[in-house]
Amino acid sequence: MVEEQLTAVQRPFGVSMKKLTVGLGDRSYPIWIGADILARLGEALREVSFPKRIAVVSNPTVFERYGETVLDSLGNAGMNASVITIPDGESHKDLQTLETVYDALIAGGFDRGSALVALGGGVVGDLAGFAAATFLRGIPFAQVPTTLLSQVDSSVGGKTGVNHRLGKNLIGAFYQPMHVHIDVATLRSLPAREFAAGMAEVVKYGVIRDREFFDQLATSRDRLLQQEPEALVEAVKRSCQIKADVVESDEKESSLRAILNFGHTFGHAVETLSGYGEFRHGEAVAIGMVAAALASRSLGLCSREDVLEIRDLLTALQLPTTPPPFSLEAYLKAMGRDKKVKGGMLRMVLNRGIGDCAITEIPDPETLFRNVLSEWNSLL
Repeated sequence: MVEEQLTAVQRPFGVSMKKLTVGLGDRSYPIWIGADILARLGEALREVSFPKRIAVVSNPTVFERYGETVLDSLGNAGMNASVITIPDGESHKDLQTLETVYDALIAGGFDRGSALVALGGGVVGDLAGFAAATFLRGIPFAQVPTTLLSQVDSSVGGKTGVNHRLGKNLIGAFYQPMHVHIDVATLRSLPAREFAAGMAEVVKYGVIRDREFFDQLATSRDRLLQQEPEALVEAVKRSCQIKADVVESDEKESSLRAILNFGHTFGHAVETLSGYGEFRHGEAVAIGMVAAALASRSLGLCSREDVLEIRDLLTALQLPTTPPPFSLEAYLKAMGRDKKVKGGMLRMVLNRGIGDCAITEIPDPETLFRNVLSEWNSLL
């Protein structure tokens, strides 16, 4: 189980830092969650005996805001850090950008006694993590996520990778970080749309695993949108707890971990068809969750009221809930390339009410999604 601890150090706004542990035997690692804790990164890495030669991978926007704090913290902990910047945006999460990271590491003389720190959102975390997994057959890395989406999803669990032009995250590896350092104060600089996109993954955890958490999100949505630190720390902590519990049970997505893909099958199709960047990942997942809920209702796994509750919470959190107007054939083709297709059979995560879910084989996706797309507007 994930162990939660409260530190004695009170952070600004009266918010205590939280610590969780992802229990994976000798590859277990801590998650620190708090407000204004970025300056404690060096301390946290020293606690896990992180290598002292470090390359910080970031993008120019994030590094301009937080790079000095991070480098000072690492330097104060006796670490020697250099910086590798990559372009911002999902369209740069590709093999070409990955190669520039390898080039910098090789040119800089980094070896197996070195490590990477991913400072940024999901693109930086996924790409830097995959670079760490594959450079010299694997060097340590740490995640310092600066977007809500990366804090509650991509930074925890060890999924790393890049996109291919034919599909999202088709090239990657399972590779766990040594530490995850989450400072919710970094969310203050996010555009409202980016922050809302992260809330989609938070809602996902409530739908698939915890009805009480879902209800808490509904009642605290205004506090979350106003980014009250205490509300954010609690929401991020519960999201990370749920994800860590699942990862501990099924690290490499052979069974249970696939439930974390709720909303992603149709959501990834939205991203692929729209061109990466048109929709934020969380926005596409929000649309995908409504699609999954409609599919679930069609198969008798949830009620119309459940679908409406999910839709209404996503809408209240300023997320899109209707699909772009691509054809049924285009959606089916995009979903057919999804990683969750096995033996030619599409498998989807479908909610059972709110607070539970099931991984379901879809023998006739064409009929199911014809119904979903035709009922979308009439039902909602």
